[in-house]
Amino acid sequence: MAGNNRRMSGKKGAQVGSGGQRRRGLEGKGPTPPAEMRKGHVKQRAAQAKAKRAQGGRAPQRRGGGRSASELVVGRNPVVEALRGGVPATTLYVQQFIDNDERVREALQLAAERGGINLMEAPRPELDRMTNGLNHQGLVLQVPPYEYAHPEDLADAAAEAGEDPLVVALDGVTDPRNLGAVVRSVSAFGGHGVVVPERRAAGMTAGAWKTSAGTAARTPVARATNLTRALEAYKKAGVVVVGLAADGEVELGELEALGGPVVIVVGSEGKGLSRLVGETCDYRVRIPMPGGAESLNAGVAAGIVLYEAARRRA
Repeated sequence: MAGNNRRMSGKKGAQVGSGGQRRRGLEGKGPTPPAEMRKGHVKQRAAQAKAKRAQGGRAPQRRGGGRSASELVVGRNPVVEALRGGVPATTLYVQQFIDNDERVREALQLAAERGGINLMEAPRPELDRMTNGLNHQGLVLQVPPYEYAHPEDLADAAAEAGEDPLVVALDGVTDPRNLGAVVRSVSAFGGHGVVVPERRAAGMTAGAWKTSAGTAARTPVARATNLTRALEAYKKAGVVVVGLAADGEVELGELEALGGPVVIVVGSEGKGLSRLVGETCDYRVRIPMPGGAESLNAGVAAGIVLYEAARRRA
């Protein structure tokens, strides 16, 4: 009997059931909720902004993307051109006992007409010190720091307007004139702003302001600490990321996604998109060029794609 008892004690007892948990775990969780109910989705932000407007609530607080350093425009012709182009300025420094030629008179007149620009007379040694010995020709214009937006601010502004975001991000574009041209195109085609990386990229200098032809005053530029992470955040919010590449898998005219929330990523003319940014894109798109050009500069490429996006949204 002892042996039998030992054999019986070695048998497995009754199995404890799962109480139906496994079966319930295999059941479907129901239909995917609409975009307006998904946390962080651009459609949800649009619905929330619309509700706040209806209730008279305040708009979401802007996070901001930091400030640039102040800048000096040096020389008679550059100063006059900056003032003509509407570049923001705080102070116009004029050398004492300067020869009063036509450019000096025009600079003084433009500064006076605009208003809000301080006129300061300074001795030549002081201007030499300010400009580190550059050939200032007796005129120096101080440009204030630029207030960058945060990448999320651009999507939020679109949501507040009840529109799908249309944003351009620049990857490796270092010429401020290209940045200014992109800002001008974004403004012309109803976009919501431009995103630039914090490092190794063009910023909103006096040259960018001038090239934008004044549109930088109403089209925000956001600065991202890490462009790849900023693009991933856009994707999580329901925005499609489209990268421009000469060897892209999709031709521009075939991309239906341009009619919805989209970020258009433009790389440098020489190197194109960086590897990580290219891998982050949902689509890599090529612009057909029957003329056989190898590449387009950032301003021209962005303008072409923005036109196509605006056409699809009309």
